[in-house]
Amino acid sequence: MTSRFTELTVDCHDPERLAAFWCGVLDFEVIDRSEGKVEIGSWVPTVEDVRARQMPPTVQFIQVPEGRTAKNRLHLDVSPIDGSTEDEVTRLLGLGATTAQVGQGSGRNWVVMADPEGNEFCVLRTLAP
Repeated sequence: MTSRFTELTVDCHDPERLAAFWCGVLDFEVIDRSEGKVEIGSWVPTVEDVRARQMPPTVQFIQVPEGRTAKNRLHLDVSPIDGSTEDEVTRLLGLGATTAQVGQGSGRNWVVMADPEGNEFCVLRTLAP
């Protein structure tokens, strides 16, 4: 018996806003929505594809009443695929991200950022050729 990593769920105040932001970051699209929930992905999941390990997890944004109270214990890392890390940071700032200080210090080869609700994520080295 085994399991598959199928969704990453993010608690938030405004699922539509965060879904739109992360769709812009990841080039995903909304694949499901209901009251207080929006799911995004690069594909529409089927049970068969998940069982066969063919597709990446989706991201769900779930509306909750409470706010974030501390530094994230889990965060996403993203790697630019067609430009420099610096160019990607600039693009993400334009989408509504901010830079964040979480004690990483200077001289790092990654940039810590936060989405519009303050959830930290890192922009790693570029994968561009």
